[in-house]
Amino acid sequence: MFDGFVQHSLHTTRGHIFARVAGQGPPVLLLHGYPQTHVMWHTVADLLTDRFTVVVADLPGYGASFRPVPAADHAPHSKRALAADLIQAMGLLGHEQFAVAGHDRGGRVAYRMALDHPGSVSAAAVIDVVPTGDVWARADAQLALGYWHWAFLAQPAPLPERLIAADPGAFFDFHVRALGLGRARDRYPADLMAGYRALLDDVSTVQAICEDYRAGATVDRHHDDADRGVRKISCPVLALWSAGGALPRFYGDVLDVWRPWADDLHGQAMPTSHFVVEDEPEATAAALAAFLVRRPSAFPTS
Repeated sequence: MFDGFVQHSLHTTRGHIFARVAGQGPPVLLLHGYPQTHVMWHTVADLLTDRFTVVVADLPGYGASFRPVPAADHAPHSKRALAADLIQAMGLLGHEQFAVAGHDRGGRVAYRMALDHPGSVSAAAVIDVVPTGDVWARADAQLALGYWHWAFLAQPAPLPERLIAADPGAFFDFHVRALGLGRARDRYPADLMAGYRALLDDVSTVQAICEDYRAGATVDRHHDDADRGVRKISCPVLALWSAGGALPRFYGDVLDVWRPWADDLHGQAMPTSHFVVEDEPEATAAALAAFLVRRPSAFPTS
């Protein structure tokens, strides 16, 4: 994995960001989701390096990046704070303007980055997410049962941390794998799955995961609520989502949820589980490349 990529430890104001960089062309930052690391992009990153300078990074709190110190208001783990960290990291690599693509939690950092730093983000792709504020505003019994981890992980410390620590294997097998991780044949080697499973044995990672979701239920939601109807994402936005996943069941037309947030919007459903990037890396890379070179006709549902 990541042959030809150069490793970097980028020392930002709040702490170091781990990243790998390779390729030539316009820069694109790839951000992972929960509960993973930058490794989830391993195939897509390789497919993009012939046309783009690809930066894959671990979000603060995950992988080899620094762990923000928790606070009562959860602001250190807010997507606003994480976006600012990554803007600074990209600047240290010499990229003052770049495209960003994020899956899951990384998608939330990506759209917040585009809202807060419009001069830095040239295009944003969000994968299997809708805005955090919309998730909570539309929460119902279907969400409570289908995405129960949103409320569970947001419970006050140390309840979810201790319950996960009591049987991390069960949490991984009956929750993470149930979301679709590892389901696509020949996409998830045993060592890759073992690496993902091992993340839940790291106390600091589990704490960061819980703080990530606590921020989502509080400060991130407040930031979205403050922006709704006031600010829009000024750059082009691509939304990709699992055709058979939770978003169509919860929201119907996923693009309808995004339309109030972006005027230049494109998107399509993907024949995958929630883990779009790893289930279908070739199709994901092709969609990202088409979007980044401005071929909106590639997206029939836009």
